Amino acid sequence: MLWWCCGSVLRLVLMLVFLFCCPAVSSTNDVVPAQFDVTYFDTVTSEKQTIYSYNHTVSRNKTEGVRVSVELQSESALSPILFVVRQKQAVLSFQVPLILRGLYQRKYQYTQVSRTLCQPPTKAMSETQFFYVDVSTLASSGISYQLRVSRVDSFTLQTDKKFSFNATPSQPQFFKYVFPEGVDTVIVKVNSQKNFPCSVMSIQDIQCPVYDLDNNVAFIGMYQTMTTRSAITVQRKDFPSNSFYVVVVVKTEDEACGGPLRFYPLLPDELLDAGNRSKTLDVIVSPAINSEVYVMGMLFCLGIFLSFYLLTFLVACLENKRMNRKREGLLNPDTSPAETGKAPVSPYEYGSFADNGSTLSSEAVTDSLTSTDGNYGYMERSLESISRSRQESLSSVEEDDYDTLADIDSDKNIVRTKKFLCVSDLARKDKRILSKKYQIYFWNIATIAVFYALPVIQLVITYQTVVNVTGNQDICYYNFLCAHPLGALSSFNNILSNLGYVLLGLLFLLIVLQRDILHNRALERNDNTALECGIPKHFGLYYAMGTALMMEGLLSACYHVCPNYTNFQFDTSFMYMIAGLCMLKLYQKRHPDINASAYSAYACLAAVIFFSVLGVVFGKGNMAFWIVFSVIHILATMLLSTQLYYMGRWRLDSGIMRRMLYVIYTDCIRQCSGPMYIDRMVLLVMGNIVNWSLAAYGLINRPNDFASYLLAIAICNLLLYFAFYIIMKLRSGERIQCLALVCVLFTAVVWGFALFFFFQGLSTWQKTPAESREHNRECILLSFFDDHDIWHFLSSIAMFGSFLVLLTMDDDLDSVQRDKIYVF
Repeated sequence: MLWWCCGSVLRLVLMLVFLFCCPAVSSTNDVVPAQFDVTYFDTVTSEKQTIYSYNHTVSRNKTEGVRVSVELQSESALSPILFVVRQKQAVLSFQVPLILRGLYQRKYQYTQVSRTLCQPPTKAMSETQFFYVDVSTLASSGISYQLRVSRVDSFTLQTDKKFSFNATPSQPQFFKYVFPEGVDTVIVKVNSQKNFPCSVMSIQDIQCPVYDLDNNVAFIGMYQTMTTRSAITVQRKDFPSNSFYVVVVVKTEDEACGGPLRFYPLLPDELLDAGNRSKTLDVIVSPAINSEVYVMGMLFCLGIFLSFYLLTFLVACLENKRMNRKREGLLNPDTSPAETGKAPVSPYEYGSFADNGSTLSSEAVTDSLTSTDGNYGYMERSLESISRSRQESLSSVEEDDYDTLADIDSDKNIVRTKKFLCVSDLARKDKRILSKKYQIYFWNIATIAVFYALPVIQLVITYQTVVNVTGNQDICYYNFLCAHPLGALSSFNNILSNLGYVLLGLLFLLIVLQRDILHNRALERNDNTALECGIPKHFGLYYAMGTALMMEGLLSACYHVCPNYTNFQFDTSFMYMIAGLCMLKLYQKRHPDINASAYSAYACLAAVIFFSVLGVVFGKGNMAFWIVFSVIHILATMLLSTQLYYMGRWRLDSGIMRRMLYVIYTDCIRQCSGPMYIDRMVLLVMGNIVNWSLAAYGLINRPNDFASYLLAIAICNLLLYFAFYIIMKLRSGERIQCLALVCVLFTAVVWGFALFFFFQGLSTWQKTPAESREHNRECILLSFFDDHDIWHFLSSIAMFGSFLVLLTMDDDLDSVQRDKIYVF
């Protein structure tokens, strides 16, 4: 009781001190009963304030929008006018002129301001609510203004009905949408005929205040910048009130949408003229797909790729039946397997292989040894010795054992520099050693996949969490017109369509495993055809290719969780790996002894990925980077060409320049002679032309998408080598069997359609998110998949077909002796 009395006395003393010591401020407050849709002209001073009183009926089942519009009539007001709108459950305040800030503290002044009042829901069926507009200022002289409060037509948006409106930075707009019965997901689309001014579309819950200015629209809800097109998919589960606001704000500057940046103000507090930043937009809310479409999309995806399993099973059954009939002697019972193979036409029958007669080049050395080629070529071995050697443990054999054999050390330089090589010349190492060597490709890529995939998955989960928590839809470059959410994922269809890479990669591994098992059984039977005929069978690179295809699907799915320029490397890393492994496999077919080791191959691919990262981060418009990269590209091309031309029989040391000058003197100046290895020279000249052209293109144009540019280099080189291989195979008198020919034609057609859909370009992180959305398009397949999803379908099928081509293209040589199969 005592403390209460002391407190009362203290408050009384403070009030008396305030009344006697503080100067009195005489001001009058005029309360004006006001009407909707009536314009009021008035003047306000520090001593005269005006309060406008409005009332309207609020219903639970109907929301009526109210908009307050103010315009400053005085041109040079030293103090702003403050407008405060007091509602039952909300307060809105703003000043006129309104000052909005841009980048680098630029200030833009707006004398016309319009704001829509927040309409909190009411529990009563119908009630009359009052709200007041207080107008005040600290200016001693009068400031004239214009006030108008009006009802908003079409404040509540209707499903599938387009509504057009205008907006400026100081006159934002927002509308309400209520989920109809039976609709759980809708897509809100806002469109405009003008790219600029840049604007923002936001989805916010039904609560006050509504953040509808450029400086606060990102505070809550989901939002994205836009030029001509914007779309956000909204789910009922995210809004407990079963309704939401669609807010559209025009930004003060266009830099966020890729527009030009205004000049920097000369004075720190200088007010800039914003100019005409009015924009006409239209909004439409449409129901999104239902659960049945999701199920149909998933069943369609599974059905397509599981059909390849069924087709493979049928082909395997037919092949097994054919082999059984052959084993029973129904097919050519009187002809041995070695006799059924047609020997290739000798390369000496072609004019292009003719000796040019040089006496001073290395060609003369090789020609002088033609009578003793038998000593360095294919050597007969008894089946007993072969069987005995295969019984030894693989762990007791190392590749280094090759270099301890004196006879091979003495002749490998001569063998590999012969003018015309056969596969037997480059298949001299022990099969167990090479099998162990090439298995390392599989185990290395499996290890790389685990260590690469785990942090990638963790990172994209973080990306998706940030998008869901912040609501910033500019982080990820989706095709928003065909982005179907599922759970926490924003674009499930783009992730699902990558399933083909995984399933077809697994199928390819199963096919390779089946061939591997059959080959091992043939070796255990001491089958002479398996031991001494055909292209040497090494499956390690095939296993690595299948694993890389599966990882491409996984990492592409991770990239599409939140596609942007910072994680585009996830989508391309294993594409580089696949291209590199395919080229290595093509080379390994006829050069099994001298193919690159797994360690050096993956080290080179790691360097490629390293340059890819540097190009994405630093390559955009950086001339110095492009000069360095182009020089490295050309030098690497020249070094690789030399390595391939001389079959690795050259050294990069201090004497390289002296040897180069000697070759130029002997083969070009003293006696003009053509290249010794004509076919290899043709391939390498074409390869250098292609790579030098690509390097020049990159240096001149400096493309923004460096990762795709680097991938194009890899694909061009792969296609060039593959075309050379096919041409030389046919030119040597070999043939392509029916199954391989079907795979070639089928793969070529599928690649053509796949590339068509790839170049549709539904989004691009080379531009701003708003500009990227200009390329967005509707779904085209089952109302669930877009063009890029079809690219995923077709490219996975095409890659699988390409792998089958590599696997089957030399099946015609399975019964041909290796000393009759030529190297090219």
